[in-house]
Amino acid sequence: MFIEKITKEILLKPLQTVIGIVERKQTMPILSNILIENHNDTIRFTSTDLEIQITATIGLTDGTGSESAMTVGGKKLQEILRILPDQSKVTIDVLESKVQIRSNKSKFNLQSLPAADFPILKKQLEDSKKISLSQAALKKLLGSVQFSMAQQDVRYYLNGVLFVIENNKFIAVATDGHRLAYNAIMIDGDHERIEIIVPRKAITELSKLLSDDDDEIDIEFSALQMKATFSNIELYTKLIEGKFPDYQRVIPDYTNHLEINRTIVQQALQRAAILSNEKIRGVHFVLTEKNLCIISSNSEQEEAQIEIETDYHGEAIDIGFNVNYLLDGLNSINGETAVFSFGNPNSSILITSPEEKEFRYVVMPMRI
Repeated sequence: MFIEKITKEILLKPLQTVIGIVERKQTMPILSNILIENHNDTIRFTSTDLEIQITATIGLTDGTGSESAMTVGGKKLQEILRILPDQSKVTIDVLESKVQIRSNKSKFNLQSLPAADFPILKKQLEDSKKISLSQAALKKLLGSVQFSMAQQDVRYYLNGVLFVIENNKFIAVATDGHRLAYNAIMIDGDHERIEIIVPRKAITELSKLLSDDDDEIDIEFSALQMKATFSNIELYTKLIEGKFPDYQRVIPDYTNHLEINRTIVQQALQRAAILSNEKIRGVHFVLTEKNLCIISSNSEQEEAQIEIETDYHGEAIDIGFNVNYLLDGLNSINGETAVFSFGNPNSSILITSPEEKEFRYVVMPMRI
């Protein structure tokens, strides 16, 4: 017997942890499967797409099962377990090239592929550096920059997040060429400078799996690979080779500043977005003495105009931006106040927050 009479919820938790990188249709059929290993008192679930590998481990109090391994379609197993009644006891057995799942009077026979053929990622952590921090701190850091990652840019080094560790600072930067998000947190230790680019998919999975508490995560970096260990989970990912843009040159130092309630300007942008052009999503920022006017229009000659009283006393500015980019930046700020800093009508805008000293968000202007 591979696994005998285990509550479905116990099996579902690690399965849902690793399933995010599994696709039904793969060029290699075994990549649609997950590897399940039974080591008498623990069960390990592993998935991979050849770039990322995630393993989740659970302990068995009664040492059920034997030393064995098998692969099975990850999505199908997940659907079967989900549909079973709560607290159902599940038994899994391997019968030649099939996996049999039984619960009460239900029985399912799934195709299996040899566990020996499952492509485990080669460990490439020679001369690695290691840091530890709380999961909540890393989750917040990633959440404040990851929306600026490129999606499928030919400049492959933009399709991820730059991590910079230096002394006791952990910096995260993401850009798609139209906007750039920067944030940093303090960590323990005094570390030599290291820069790595973590792929988009790994960042997305890591963000989903991190908890909101102070439980630790250990991160190990080498030139080729990163390993994250936390909450009975191991995540390995290949790194992106290439030179990330010089983010320090992109972040401007302006003299015109507008300090404003984040929620008020957020709601004004959301209202203006309703009548913005669906393709370019442009809005005008017209900033004059003590007044901000946000204007949008579309191809049907419809227009929205929202005015906000301000304490602004700088130069008058009329500048266009993608409204979604502005909202992304404001959504990532937890504080009540946002600061917009301007150059000239052809310059980028810098968004910061007094409550989050390290956060920087730069958005390039657009012609509307």
